[in-house]
Amino acid sequence: MKAIIVAAGPGSRLNPFTNDRPKCLLDVAGQTILERALQALRENGIQNIVVVRGYAGHLINYPHVTYWHNPDFGKNNILRSLFYAEDEMDDAFLFSYSDILYSSDVVARLIDSEADIALTVDVNWTQTYKGRDQHPVSEAELVKVENGRVIRIGKGVVSPEEAHGEFIGLAKFAKTGAEAMKAAYNRVAKESPSAPFQNAASLEKAYMTDMIQELVDTGSPVQSVDIEGGWMEIDTPQDLERARRLFGT
Repeated sequence: MKAIIVAAGPGSRLNPFTNDRPKCLLDVAGQTILERALQALRENGIQNIVVVRGYAGHLINYPHVTYWHNPDFGKNNILRSLFYAEDEMDDAFLFSYSDILYSSDVVARLIDSEADIALTVDVNWTQTYKGRDQHPVSEAELVKVENGRVIRIGKGVVSPEEAHGEFIGLAKFAKTGAEAMKAAYNRVAKESPSAPFQNAASLEKAYMTDMIQELVDTGSPVQSVDIEGGWMEIDTPQDLERARRLFGT
């Protein structure tokens, strides 16, 4: 199995720390965010790792990693970035945001899923927002689940009261799931690329959660793999400070 990490965005919320580097290269207690992700993946036997670069991409240069580049990172969003690496989606793979820290155990739980499409969902998500005033709950990619299957996902589309948990930015696509996603993306890109796409203004501006919702709406089963903590998002200076404090102890 391979992993595809999307690291193309400028991470503007983390200015001034990201003025000269992508946020995945920010240091957390002696290792960059990306180094910690690579370690967690490799501890689970995933050696085939792909990174999609964009902003200051020339600085992301780890050995034994395959690179793709999004030259228009300032005009599009994470879903488009992922599809610059479409050729890599020929078999099962893990998808990962590049601004999250997660343990080896979190990766292992996701790998164990036999679903065509599986999302890592933190059911203890409210705890991660305590004292986190720079990143309010309204920014959470919340998930509504019925009988273990995702039925609704996105930022601002699922209320905290009905949320099963928060999508952490880590997902698994079996070969069948990868084929379904590619088919959905290419269908929309051909038929209505400029039209609104789920919660996004267009396909180019779409988040990963928009694609997941599209797959749910068109009949692809998406499973929730539940965790309770074991991860952190680094989206603001406050997040970075908390991570450095936690990992530095």
